[in-house]
Amino acid sequence: MKKTSTRLADGRELVYYDLRDDTVRDAVDRRPLERTVTTSEVRRDPLLGDSVAVASHRQGRTYHPPADQCPLCPSDGERLSEIPDSAYDVVVFENRFPSLAGDSGRCEVVCFTSDHDASFADLSEEQARLVLDAWTDRTSELSHLPSVEQVFCFENRGAEIGVTLGHPHGQIYAYPFTTPRTALMLRSLAAHKDATGGENLFDGVLEEELAGERVVLEGEHWAAFVPYAAHWPYEVHLYPKRRVPDLLGLDEAARTEFPKVYLELLRRFDRIFGEGEPPTPYIAAWHQAPFGQLEEFEGVTRDDFALHLELFTIRRTSGKLKFLAGSESGMNVFINDVPPELAAERLREVASS
Repeated sequence: MKKTSTRLADGRELVYYDLRDDTVRDAVDRRPLERTVTTSEVRRDPLLGDSVAVASHRQGRTYHPPADQCPLCPSDGERLSEIPDSAYDVVVFENRFPSLAGDSGRCEVVCFTSDHDASFADLSEEQARLVLDAWTDRTSELSHLPSVEQVFCFENRGAEIGVTLGHPHGQIYAYPFTTPRTALMLRSLAAHKDATGGENLFDGVLEEELAGERVVLEGEHWAAFVPYAAHWPYEVHLYPKRRVPDLLGLDEAARTEFPKVYLELLRRFDRIFGEGEPPTPYIAAWHQAPFGQLEEFEGVTRDDFALHLELFTIRRTSGKLKFLAGSESGMNVFINDVPPELAAERLREVASS
């Protein structure tokens, strides 16, 4: 992998990740952009104890542009985009309309390929490995920023999810706090460790799932399963078999196997609802240990946390979505229409031949 860092016309950082070491990246952003002005702030809810990012400048962000005006495609002649070069493998840049900025963290966009009509599932294993390497590098770089406590790499795919740019891409949020979802895991981890005399909850969950009926696919270094208490109609958790706290901890064997396992998982998601159905909308979310202090989670260290990816869709059956209505949105109590065992069975049925 070759990494080349540059700046866009308004001062934002852009980083090319290339498969070839001899690739030259010297294209200049020729757009007449003024420096980005953001109004992001983080407000803490005193009742719930969580945080809300208030970012009013995002009201003016790009919204469903036609394909020939996509800001994530390479620049072509006088059609200038966020990427100055005429082609790229993988590119990461600071979001022009960030939810988090400055002392409130940072937001980046990850473009998986220059092919506007592709999806992550269409990538080659070599290209998917490059994306993994980019995620890992960005996690490392962002973790050193003084305002950052946790790094979250994710992909939203599909208009049903709320995606406003059709180009295959994901995002990275670098939060100035430990997210509520992670805090819940850390509290459960601490309680289990205390109650069992030091046993690791993640290890126990993985061991139990691998011995059960909800395994979707398994490699030498990775395992994917539908969890016992899945929140979403089709939800898969992907774990490295050797527990590590973050992407930086993966060894070469796990990195090498990841593309094959993950691409197969994504391709199965697109086959869940049968031939002729539109691509399955999904969210793919990496859970990594925070880089900040963990004193409030007594007895827990970063190494106790288990890196894992959660992949889920809001589509519950052909032509029908799972909406977060009263119970889910009002009380955070999910009601799942698809038994996890049946979801796992379906995801095994649609395996590649």
